[in-house]
Amino acid sequence: MEADTAARPEARLERAVRAAEQALIEFEIAVETFRVEVDNFSRLHHQKLGPMYSRLDELDAQIAEARAARTGDPEDVRKADEARARVMPMPGVEELFHGWMDSEGLFPEAVAMLTDQPVRPPQRVRPSDEARQLYRELVRKAHPDLAQDEDERKRRDEFITRVNAAYARGDEALLRELSAEWAAGPVPEEWKPSRSEELYARLEWLSQRKEMLAFVARELEESAIGAMLKLAPEDPDRLLEEIAEQLLTQVGERETELAELAGGTAP
Repeated sequence: MEADTAARPEARLERAVRAAEQALIEFEIAVETFRVEVDNFSRLHHQKLGPMYSRLDELDAQIAEARAARTGDPEDVRKADEARARVMPMPGVEELFHGWMDSEGLFPEAVAMLTDQPVRPPQRVRPSDEARQLYRELVRKAHPDLAQDEDERKRRDEFITRVNAAYARGDEALLRELSAEWAAGPVPEEWKPSRSEELYARLEWLSQRKEMLAFVARELEESAIGAMLKLAPEDPDRLLEEIAEQLLTQVGERETELAELAGGTAP
């Protein structure tokens, strides 16, 4: 009876650790899925809408130059010089590395090439429902935090890296292959109860990791792209189409203005 009484607090602590682990995994899944959407939206925004923004900058420069040529006003000339300078900015990291990396690090395509994975850029901001479901199931099963020794953690780390890369590209076929691979892999050893001190240390580590993930989540939500995604939480891909329509309207307006400044001739 005394042994049962002594074991009971440790059993409760064990359950608390397990519950905290599962809660943290679910939180990490939510943060990672949102990060993928932010990254994909940012890159697709640049790929699909970048030429429109460049066209707008060029038209603004031509309009300013036409106005300066007509008025000869020094202020108009200064504005024209500034507008032209915006058309030819200094190259950034992304341009210098030709799509391999930006200021945050390697793009997923570059990571895929370096790890011999299929290279395919994301086609949509949000991966399909099937990809999202496969990703969540894989992370819940294979998350490194569920490892009970260093070798098992390393195996899980490497596997989850591949899972994250496949999910970032929305690659359903590869996610299904990874799911089958995990199911056929070695069965991890059954969890053995730890000493109370170790369980308390585990809870403390989980708490610190949750704080770190909360910080990452706040940064993503407060970023410019994160704020844009909040405008269309149900269909972020449609938001890109709406922005494109707005930019096309602005391009048409600028072209009309430039034609009027040029005396009715086409730009």
